[in-house]
Amino acid sequence: MKESPPPFPAPQEPDPLNKLLDLALTGGEQPRLRADAARNRTRLLEVAARLAAECGPGNLTMEAVASAAEVGKGTVFRRFGDRFGLMAALLDHHERELQAAFLTGPPPLGPDAPPVERLRAFGAAVIRHEYAHRDLYLAARADVSRRHTSPAHQLRLGHLCMLLRRAGTKGDIELLAQTLLGYLDINLVDHLVDRRGMSLDRLASGWGDLVERLVVS
Repeated sequence: MKESPPPFPAPQEPDPLNKLLDLALTGGEQPRLRADAARNRTRLLEVAARLAAECGPGNLTMEAVASAAEVGKGTVFRRFGDRFGLMAALLDHHERELQAAFLTGPPPLGPDAPPVERLRAFGAAVIRHEYAHRDLYLAARADVSRRHTSPAHQLRLGHLCMLLRRAGTKGDIELLAQTLLGYLDINLVDHLVDRRGMSLDRLASGWGDLVERLVVS
């Protein structure tokens, strides 16, 4: 069983976007649940995970979770808000593994590597990580209106902005970071692999080439 990732490291220099590195997947400090409420939430997530494995995350509904858990539909909505909240909660474990790797893990993805090396490693890691769990990520990103506002997306954006600045990249850093994140979008990766027949190695190599063109003079 993996331990929870340690707190996010403090930035080494001021940066207006570094505050994004304080975001957790669910966004900042959350109220502590009572023990019974926490157990109920865990049980609902276990039921949801089982249903997602059986019928696919794209077919998972709040009603199905409530029925399988033998609780009222309102209970599921109170715990997770809506289907997007449920999918985000199911992703939490996988997303925290990735966050721990690029925030505090070993090089070249973690802090003890030069920023350009970390940029190269970041894209390859995200591509492989999300594709390995693509059904869940695709279902969680189905709500286009919130795809770019989730705390996990904001964390990645802040991380890329920080690395681009530390690498001495010229230009509009935030727009460049947003462009890089577009390359990593799981909907695009899924299309390129499943419909265009591209390999994950090719996509990772293309990411490295893009980083070279943006960063390395």
